[in-house]
Amino acid sequence: MPKYFIYARKSTDAEDRQVISIESQINELQEYAKKENLEVVEVFTEAKTAKCPGRPIFEFVLKQLEGGKADGILAWHPDRLARNSVDGGKIIYFVDLGIIKDLRFPTYRFDNTAQGKFMLSIAFGQSKYYIDNLSENIRRGLREKLRRGIWPGYAPLGYMNDYKNHIIIPDPERAPFIKKIFEVYATGNFSLYDLAKETQRWGLIGRKGEPVHKSKIARLLQNPIYYGVIRFKGEMYEGSHPPLISKKLFDKVQEILSSNSRPQQRDKVKFAFRGFIKCGEYGGSITAEMQKSHIYYRCTKKIRRCSQKFLREEALLEQINKALLQVFIPDEGKDIIFNRLDELAEADRKASFSLSRQLQDKIQSIDGKIERLIDLYIERDISQDEYQHKKAKLLNKKKDLQERLGEIEKSGGGWLEPSKNFITICNKAGSVARLGNLSQKRDFLKTNGSNHILKDRKLSFYWSEPFNIVAKIAPTRKWRGRWDSNPRSLDRQSRDLNQANRRPRYLRKSGLQYEDHFFF
Repeated sequence: MPKYFIYARKSTDAEDRQVISIESQINELQEYAKKENLEVVEVFTEAKTAKCPGRPIFEFVLKQLEGGKADGILAWHPDRLARNSVDGGKIIYFVDLGIIKDLRFPTYRFDNTAQGKFMLSIAFGQSKYYIDNLSENIRRGLREKLRRGIWPGYAPLGYMNDYKNHIIIPDPERAPFIKKIFEVYATGNFSLYDLAKETQRWGLIGRKGEPVHKSKIARLLQNPIYYGVIRFKGEMYEGSHPPLISKKLFDKVQEILSSNSRPQQRDKVKFAFRGFIKCGEYGGSITAEMQKSHIYYRCTKKIRRCSQKFLREEALLEQINKALLQVFIPDEGKDIIFNRLDELAEADRKASFSLSRQLQDKIQSIDGKIERLIDLYIERDISQDEYQHKKAKLLNKKKDLQERLGEIEKSGGGWLEPSKNFITICNKAGSVARLGNLSQKRDFLKTNGSNHILKDRKLSFYWSEPFNIVAKIAPTRKWRGRWDSNPRSLDRQSRDLNQANRRPRYLRKSGLQYEDHFFF
């Protein structure tokens, strides 16, 4: 009496969603064996796709057949045995050699004859055609989703799948944490390891309930999906989902990631100014130490000896306070500037329509370039690498323009609020100098200045733009509106505003106008 192996398989791929479960296959096959009076010596199950060779359980079954442990295989359908030409050919070859004497299927009749083997090869061929065609349909569906800006898989952390509309939407629980992760890392004060520990303290967990580790934080910070662009298999697509962050914030994070610079350890209060000041003699770091209840700052002298002497914290603090007052704008000056900013903003709103139109034209131009680029790729006039590189560049440029357009439409040019924020920071510099604690003074200098040098017990540094403009004004000078007795017309001011893009970038960014347009 012939002996049979039962082989039941179901992959986790989409093509097997309609196939009955392994447990159901086994039940059906055992009932079939009982009905047909077939002797089953062993049952084998496997959860692996058959579209490629290399299934370990299937290979073991064939070896057992070669060893004479059984005479045939009992399976639900020929596609359970093979969906690729290699495994299908091997089964037919074993039938030819007599290693497999019989194949039984409840859903398919096989006869060990020339015609039977021919029909079996057709069945295997149909199974392979089905999987190939299905794979192409899946790829085509993915391409269509990407063209429409739809994320084609499980939503990344911070988003959730809307299965009804087949889109991703912000996760109300996790999306705020994602934005916070980018904002915190952009400060430069956290390493990836520290940020991972911080997210665990917040209580942020992944979709499966797992903690968010350092490696996942690193991938998250480099994923452009969070500013509205989908990257799929090296190619960039414009997403239709709501972004969680701005591209400006994403770019800032990329700069910090690429610099590979270790963030400074957060100093204890008693050594507030240690870690960001350099020795002016040879560039070493400035450290601090406590001597007889006084704090002294000095060069570490780790690389080589230098002649620089100690500086007491009180003397350093006096220099820092004096520097802070260089950018201080009192309340009177703040009110004058705010009033003038509001006047200019009104004129700018009238001129911003033209600028908005220009940006919209540029965005449309980029869309046209992307369409032409796709045509060139389809015609094989450019390589895939060149196509993906140029497309990513155009999409990022388009995203920058869209964010710029959004700022203009929101605040009449995008400069009013940053300008007022800048003036407010300068106004607070006085209280930081007079009343602020050491950490506030350090943070103000570190955020708004660079290249902090201590040499011959003198602190020097460069104010960031546009703080350097305010610092050039003599502290004793009266703050007042610096305007002609016969001010220019709004038309003339509008023309000046239209030329703002040709002024230095730091003035455009802050909204300040230098020389005859300055506010003091």
